[in-house]
Amino acid sequence: MNPTSVSDLDFAALTAGPKTPSPSAWEDEVVYFLLVDRFSDNQEDGYRDLSGSPVSGSTPLFTSSDNGNAITSDADAENWRTSGVQFAGGTLAGIRSKLGYLSRLGATALWISPVLKQTHPSVGPADNYHGYATQDFLTVEPHFGSAAELRDLVRDAHQARLRVILDVVLNHAGDVFAYDLHDPNRYPSNDPKAPPGTVQARWDENTYPVAGWGDGKGGVGPFTPAAAAGVHPDGAVFPAELHPAETFTREGQISNFDYEPEMRDGDFFDLKDIHHGTGPTDTYTPSPALKAMARCYCWWIAFADLDGFRVDTVKHMDPGATRYFTSTVHEFAQSLGKDRFLLIGEDTGSRVAAIDRMELTGLDADLGLADVQYQIEAVVKGRSNPDNYFSLFRNSELLGKGSHTWLRNTVVVTIDDHDKVRDNGHKRRFCTDDDGPTLALAALALNATTLGIPCVYYGSEQRFDGSGGDDFADRYIREAMFGGGFGAFRSRGRHFFDETSAIYQELSRVLAVRKAEPALRRGRQFLRQISGDGQTFGLPTALSADRIRSLVAWSRILFERELLCAINTDPHQQQTAWVTIDSSLHSPGDQLSCLYHTQPGPQPGRLVEARNGLAVRLTVPAGGFVIYG
Repeated sequence: MNPTSVSDLDFAALTAGPKTPSPSAWEDEVVYFLLVDRFSDNQEDGYRDLSGSPVSGSTPLFTSSDNGNAITSDADAENWRTSGVQFAGGTLAGIRSKLGYLSRLGATALWISPVLKQTHPSVGPADNYHGYATQDFLTVEPHFGSAAELRDLVRDAHQARLRVILDVVLNHAGDVFAYDLHDPNRYPSNDPKAPPGTVQARWDENTYPVAGWGDGKGGVGPFTPAAAAGVHPDGAVFPAELHPAETFTREGQISNFDYEPEMRDGDFFDLKDIHHGTGPTDTYTPSPALKAMARCYCWWIAFADLDGFRVDTVKHMDPGATRYFTSTVHEFAQSLGKDRFLLIGEDTGSRVAAIDRMELTGLDADLGLADVQYQIEAVVKGRSNPDNYFSLFRNSELLGKGSHTWLRNTVVVTIDDHDKVRDNGHKRRFCTDDDGPTLALAALALNATTLGIPCVYYGSEQRFDGSGGDDFADRYIREAMFGGGFGAFRSRGRHFFDETSAIYQELSRVLAVRKAEPALRRGRQFLRQISGDGQTFGLPTALSADRIRSLVAWSRILFERELLCAINTDPHQQQTAWVTIDSSLHSPGDQLSCLYHTQPGPQPGRLVEARNGLAVRLTVPAGGFVIYG
């Protein structure tokens, strides 16, 4: 029987015995982010298990002829789109079956979307397949599996030398109660008897009355602790410590996501905001609800032997609440021998503000620093000067740090994710436009070999190209890797666990070099000057409205070891340039050896010549990548 209260949790039984220790340095890891519902249903045919042996199943591998097989008619296209906002069928057992695929790619840590029980049934056309609408913080979502299956996944991942980072939500619960908007003068269009999700209360600094708990069947019951207990397991919210009315701010839905206090106290769309406490950060008083939620998540650490959390919507939480949570979790994890339990905060804004908030609250790393994703894409596609990206990792004095390498383990860097907004509200993956597929390797390689903890969003290694701009546009960048009714490339019934695909294989090679070379993980980083004629050197820069089509080169230096990396932002033809290197680490006549090259086969070394100090001449294939050292 599932626990219904924090007081039901047996910590003594869980904390006994050895737990998996933290890695020595998180910058050495490569994170792979996946949505549980969209990754694997364990029915794929021909994928390879952890030992490399093929596995039989019912879903065949996607081929190019399957592109668009789900949208051959208007009715089929509508069914495909509808499938995108419903549970697709991915499971924890499915993830467990693909540990070999992930390990051979070069991933060393899994970031998996929230797994806890969601509000059911959903009101409207969309299910809470994403996991961010929690109804029970002590139970695994049945669509995904069971608590035992979560524990089995983590155990097997650890045996495969893969860490597991769980996405967690503290800012809000799901749509677990309905507002009582009965005043016809103020809310003339609202039905006071409507179930949760169908009546909107907009934030206006007032606490709204509540009609009652959602009962899990589309109706509403009394808003009391006793009534909440009576609608378990699908109604209200759990654990029981969250039943008092004071658990929730009850101030209605956010309209302005940048206005305080609205952004902190308002509901995140229909997700109900939780009151975390009061007071300034240094003397913050946590609410009983925050204490209960922190204890729930500590229990999951011990139960499943987790290695880290990605904390959702940190921007919308009081800094004092975030600090309380990070302190509680870090202390608990340390008591289990997890001295570097990773806490990644989902934050946005300027580099300095995000880092200040991270240090103030005790988070270990930041996700979304100064729009890193946009800058990576802009550099690789030639839309922005490369210095705009590399400058995000410079100016350590501005950050109050001794070296810019401080950012090597405090920033999570990725080119795609599950809700990235690009182009005026349009949501799309990197590979959506014409040049994307050709430049995909360059983007992933830049992501993997520059400062930060690299993160690969599922499907990027297979060049998924989802995009859309309607009311539920998130769906288009959350394709089902296993196919089902909402497969990538507008397909259905075909899976994408293809270890022979070009990007999968090349990224695997790049990540193998990263693993072997500490300088690529921990070294200082320098954008390098280039020259076409070997005489005039400068940073690659846009001279007009045209895109930059050239080499972009950078060095990673650790002690006396320099590795020179370069991408070609031209998707159509190879580019050649002289590239400056460190004159204190090399001499004229030295040779730099090729450690990775997009071009197949052995590649000759590069002669160091006395140009602009010292330089080497590199040729990189269209959309390609090289590493020399």
